[in-house]
Amino acid sequence: MASSNYDYDLIVIGSGAAGNIAAQQVAKAGKRVAMVEAATVGGSEVTSGKLPLCSLLQTAQIYNAAKNGGQLGIRGATIGYNYPAVKAWKDLVVKRTGVHRGEDNFIEMGINVIHGRGYFIDPHTISIGAARFTAHEFLIATGSEEVLSQAPGLATTGFLTPKEALNLTRPPKKLAIIGGSATACEIAQLLATFGTKIYLIETAPRLLSREEPEASSQLEAIFKKTYQMDILFGSTIEKIEPIRAGKKIVLKIGNLSRTLIVDEILVATEKKAATDIGLENAGVLYQDGAIHTNSNMATSAPHIYAAGSCTGPRNSTHMAAYHSQVVAHNILHKRRPVSVDYRAVPRVLFTSPEVAAVGPTESELLTQGIAIKKVVVPLSLVARANIADTSDGFIKIIASKKTNVLLSATIVSPGASEIIQELTLAIQNYLTAAHVAQTIHVFPSWSEIVRVACTKLSKS
Repeated sequence: MASSNYDYDLIVIGSGAAGNIAAQQVAKAGKRVAMVEAATVGGSEVTSGKLPLCSLLQTAQIYNAAKNGGQLGIRGATIGYNYPAVKAWKDLVVKRTGVHRGEDNFIEMGINVIHGRGYFIDPHTISIGAARFTAHEFLIATGSEEVLSQAPGLATTGFLTPKEALNLTRPPKKLAIIGGSATACEIAQLLATFGTKIYLIETAPRLLSREEPEASSQLEAIFKKTYQMDILFGSTIEKIEPIRAGKKIVLKIGNLSRTLIVDEILVATEKKAATDIGLENAGVLYQDGAIHTNSNMATSAPHIYAAGSCTGPRNSTHMAAYHSQVVAHNILHKRRPVSVDYRAVPRVLFTSPEVAAVGPTESELLTQGIAIKKVVVPLSLVARANIADTSDGFIKIIASKKTNVLLSATIVSPGASEIIQELTLAIQNYLTAAHVAQTIHVFPSWSEIVRVACTKLSKS
């Protein structure tokens, strides 16, 4: 059936980064585009996710630096904070993105915004309430959703979601966080900076279990030493119940039991893909909480694409944006499709110091049977660390033993989210350690650690 026989050329389900970039590019090409959104136009990352969280972390880091600046001559012992004002700053940051004008912006581009939950009736039709809409092609960009803990008594006792934690008007005195995800670690450090006693409850043996163990160990040491957090690995929650003093959590850790009394509980475990949109009716395959896509981001139904964290919950906003660009190209250029390339995908934890990584971990590379060589260099080797009076941090770089081509990197450092871009570019373009080592790096900068590490690696 010709595309003119449908209501739209393209319907995008979801208005976050995975959906809106493709919607805009396809609309600019003169196609009829509709965008379906069940919640806030613009997606959750801008309104209640990483952007507001990072604005709060920025405030926390400035407060922490001023409070502990005695070695630098800063008298910070009497520095205080006003948490409602901190929250107001976060709200201003979100407002300045223009997300509140998101719908108007899309309408000006000729994109029809439809509010409601889209549900496939057949491969070319979705329902939104009582209405029906058809399209020649679809993009599923529904994102991910929280995985609710099944801990006994949690639902009846009550808990916070990460979104709710970012909207607190004052930090709780004692907070238990269920989960050791990136978001859990970021919120833990945020609230600990403002005086909250944190208990991190994690079933795994370490934080950030999918990253390099060196990064986990460094972050754990900082959390314990600087913020006096209790990190309870290998924990099983036996019971949660409300009490007059707050909330009681009974844990089993190995053969031992431990009871925590806290004011609030935050559930910040890994998310799952949002797939409850009638995919079976559209012939779209999904498994283990993720929609299957090929290298062109098309699903098992060739006219239906998927992008962002609905294709895998670990996907970030920058990955979602990349997916969306690939989808837009492949919709508009059928004869010249492009494929996604996952060799150099940066991952960032916005703690202080930041944790950034790109490429597979050492364990993953060895599992693939790849012969490697590696180097781990402490941050203290660069002059900037001396200037900042810090010894926390390192860089780990892995290269092919045969070709010296860079394969992966992990950085724990101030500004790691910026430094990782150089190594992302290097890995994307098959550069060797020598290529990077011979590149002039600014003195004194944090990025010098990349030159130092690549110099050592190229000579090993």
